[in-house]
Amino acid sequence: MTNSVAPRRATISDVAREAGAGKTSISRYLNGELNVLSPELRARIEAAIEQLDYRPNQMARGLKRGRNRLIGLLIADLANPYSVEVLQGVEAACHALGYMPLICHAANEVEVERRYLQLLSTYRVEGVIVNALAARDATLRPLGSGGIPAVLIDRTVAGLDADVVGLDNAAAARIGTEHLLARGFDDIQFVVQPFEHVSSRCEREQAFRAALEAAPSARGDTLVLDLQDEPALARALAALDARIAEAGQRGARAALFAANAPVALRIALHLNGRYGAAWQQRVALLSVDDPEWAELAGITTIRQPTHDIGYRAVEFLNERIEGLAIAARTAAFAGQLVVRASTGG
Repeated sequence: MTNSVAPRRATISDVAREAGAGKTSISRYLNGELNVLSPELRARIEAAIEQLDYRPNQMARGLKRGRNRLIGLLIADLANPYSVEVLQGVEAACHALGYMPLICHAANEVEVERRYLQLLSTYRVEGVIVNALAARDATLRPLGSGGIPAVLIDRTVAGLDADVVGLDNAAAARIGTEHLLARGFDDIQFVVQPFEHVSSRCEREQAFRAALEAAPSARGDTLVLDLQDEPALARALAALDARIAEAGQRGARAALFAANAPVALRIALHLNGRYGAAWQQRVALLSVDDPEWAELAGITTIRQPTHDIGYRAVEFLNERIEGLAIAARTAAFAGQLVVRASTGG
């Protein structure tokens, strides 16, 4: 039985030997300083790199320039499918741009979020991407103008002037509300987690109300569903049941607009437990976010381009790390309405 040994990766010294050149010339080629190399030497180096299948060690190159190629990624809730999908876009961009992400999961705990932000500054990361939970000025002081470039995903943070990448929340809420109205639902309840301190939730709730005001015959209200507070959650679900019963007495289906996938899933589980598999005969449900289970359950959604959001966040951060100094930018991506049975007839 023969032992299989992984082939040794080519080094810069191997390339120099193959090309008949010094390591300094190879470094200049890799750093793009082609004008200081003759065409004949450039061709030899290029041929040697191809022959040896040489792949430069980006981390080592960065350290020699006083950079470590590390960026921090602070996620509020990795149990949320949205976060996982955004992370895939972040990882793809990091791979393309030569960064290594340090992933920190706050698990919806304010104190954990604060501790991770402090740790990321001590690790001297080159930049930070933050999907904030409840960060405040004091915690964020090292970021942005404090010296560490930062990009925010999905929500802004008071006191931090930084680029923001996420969904066009106002447009998404308007599209969802108008879809329900067009399907004949004139009494709609917007269901959202506590939103006063979360910008994206506020924007969706405000746009929902604005869309209702633009439809004179429609009415609706907002129900807060606190997924972290069991007594409050039980009270909110009881209020939801009362709303469904009242709609049933009018011979109508209740219409619910969930602000995100965790809210939609909690609603769907409650309704399935209370009314059985035929719960959609009583309730029309639409949700921002399009997790895989939504297709299985036939739930109408507003799909976010999550991969693109994560990728753009890294691109923005890379530009800041490289020295871009302009006013904070916002990249607001359009959502896609995906119509399924839950809002049908």
